[in-house]
Amino acid sequence: MNIGAASEKSGLPAKTIRYYEDIGLLTADRASNGYRDYSIADVHRMRFIQRSRHLGFSVEECRQLLSLYNDKERESADVKALAKTKLAEIDRKLVELTELRDTLRILVRSCQGDSRPDCPIIEGLSSSQRKQ
Repeated sequence: MNIGAASEKSGLPAKTIRYYEDIGLLTADRASNGYRDYSIADVHRMRFIQRSRHLGFSVEECRQLLSLYNDKERESADVKALAKTKLAEIDRKLVELTELRDTLRILVRSCQGDSRPDCPIIEGLSSSQRKQ
C-alpha cells in the first residue's frame, strides 16, 4: 500500500511516517515506480510506535522496543525493564507536577485579585528561594 493508505490504516500522518523513515525507525519497500510500498506488518509497526509514543517513550526507547518486538527470541524481562524505567520516570514527573500545582495553588489563593498593586503571585515568582 502507498503512504496515504498506510497513514490512514495506522493513524499516523504521512509526514510522521516519513520522519520515522528518515531516522531509521521504519523502513519501506519501494514499488517498481519508486513509491513507498507498505505491508500490513509495516502498519502494525507504525501502530506499535504510535502507541509507544503516546505512552511517553522517546524515539530511542521506541527503537529499543521495536528491536524487542521484532526479536521472537526476546526475554519478556527485557521489555518489562524498559517499561518499569518509563513508569518510574512518569512517577517522578507526577511528583514534580503535583509540587508545582500545589505551589501555584498557594500563590493563587494568597492573591486578592483586586485593584491593588500588591500581588503575592508576583512576589512569589520573583523570590530567589524555591518553596518546598
